[in-house]
Amino acid sequence: MERHPASASSRQELGRLLEAVLTSRGQANAVFDILAVLQSEEPEEIEEGVRTCSRLFGTLLEREELFVGSLPSEDTALAGSQGATYKYKVWIRHRYHSCCNRLEELLAHPTFQVKELALKTLMKFVQLEGAKPLEKPQWESHYLFPRTLFRAVVGGLLTPEDDHSLLISHFCEYLEYDDIRYHTMQVATSIMARATSQQPEVSLTLWNNAFTLLSAVSLPLQECELTNFYVKHAQTSDKWKVVHLKEHKKAFQEMWLGFLKHKLPLSLYKKVLVAMHDSILPHLAQPTLMIDFLTSACDVGGAISLLALNGLFILIHKHNLEYPDFYQKLYGLLDPSIFHVKYRARFFHLADLFLSSSHLPAYLVAAFAKRLARLALTAPPEALLMVLPLICNLLRRHPACRVMVHRPQGPELDADPYDPTEKDPARSRALESCLWELQTLQQHYHPEVSKAASVINQVLSVPEVSIAPLLELTAYEIFEQDLKKKMPESVPLEFIPAKGLLGRQDDLCTQFFCLS
Repeated sequence: MERHPASASSRQELGRLLEAVLTSRGQANAVFDILAVLQSEEPEEIEEGVRTCSRLFGTLLEREELFVGSLPSEDTALAGSQGATYKYKVWIRHRYHSCCNRLEELLAHPTFQVKELALKTLMKFVQLEGAKPLEKPQWESHYLFPRTLFRAVVGGLLTPEDDHSLLISHFCEYLEYDDIRYHTMQVATSIMARATSQQPEVSLTLWNNAFTLLSAVSLPLQECELTNFYVKHAQTSDKWKVVHLKEHKKAFQEMWLGFLKHKLPLSLYKKVLVAMHDSILPHLAQPTLMIDFLTSACDVGGAISLLALNGLFILIHKHNLEYPDFYQKLYGLLDPSIFHVKYRARFFHLADLFLSSSHLPAYLVAAFAKRLARLALTAPPEALLMVLPLICNLLRRHPACRVMVHRPQGPELDADPYDPTEKDPARSRALESCLWELQTLQQHYHPEVSKAASVINQVLSVPEVSIAPLLELTAYEIFEQDLKKKMPESVPLEFIPAKGLLGRQDDLCTQFFCLS
């Protein structure tokens, strides 16, 4: 991009000021001129000012020319009797703080390039300040990290005013470092707690920013020593919490529990539940602490309940959690609308998984098979091609349920004993019923559906039919498949050619009827 001449001259002037400050302490007041550029209204000038500040204070940090320790007030230091070097270091550190404060403000600048550059500069200062700490260690091997500066960075991302999702995605590049990830979790937990304590109604923007950041945090699945640090140390100590995965899991757990204890908008509930089973539960120190959140979500109904079932199933299956109403909740979600919801494929994938155990009681499996068969009567073809194989798979897994297809010594039924209004599958009397719905669907207008329903007329094969390729089948795909079918080149015809409308001359029709 071609720059405006004023920008080029401004860049040259900033370069001259930078060289003057770094060359001679007598020119230190030029720092004010450099910082003044950060207040410009022109984005290009601000960017040049940020780059200059990055080089200036980056060099000063490396030279250790900033005051180290508890920073006294500027007026007190300058009026004291200490030497010129002491006063200079205190003064330049105050200028450094002014720069960092302005960079934090620039994280909310309307121009993204300015925000991105401010973020990178602040993270550069985090790294340099960590390598050359501005505070004195309290004891030998004491772990030092620029928490105050880093808190300002994360706080600039988690604001209630601006959507920072794009900027957070750039910040997530730093989360691959173990120390940045650990302190991000701690700081995010603190910021969310403070935001909710200050005002009862928190803006949706803050929650969206928080979720974007939290969902980007991922921990190693296997126990290992964490030494990939952004802030370099001459040596690490086993006493540091930041090197232990157990401590990371605790911080991860506190972060998510602190987020989920608040009243979240419905859209965020769905996003959290979608990520729960593979991005949240495996990394928690105590996954069972999620039971209250998941059971509450399961009671909401609709898509929320549907999405909560996966997390509940993991807690039941892997962590021995007792939740007797699980299959009753799943059974209650089976209604005609399930074929038209956004998460249809996910639901039936999970339903197939939940019903895969051969240890489930026959009455329970029969209730699900019967409910699915009843719903199939009004389901669209693309859903039927998925549901019918699922019903047959249930019969394959549980031979005791095959009496619903063939009951040789069963009584004659005047009416179907199955009660579709019963919420408890144990009381639905499904096992006393039969799958007459499948025989009805054998007369379906779509030949593939009729073929799928006719499978029960034969002995069911031992291997199950995978429904995975059918989960996301759409009406459009079925239509396209029909269009691509190749018709036979020769159409079969009657082997005795017709001679006239009523057949051959010796036919009875010809003798008794005449068309004229």
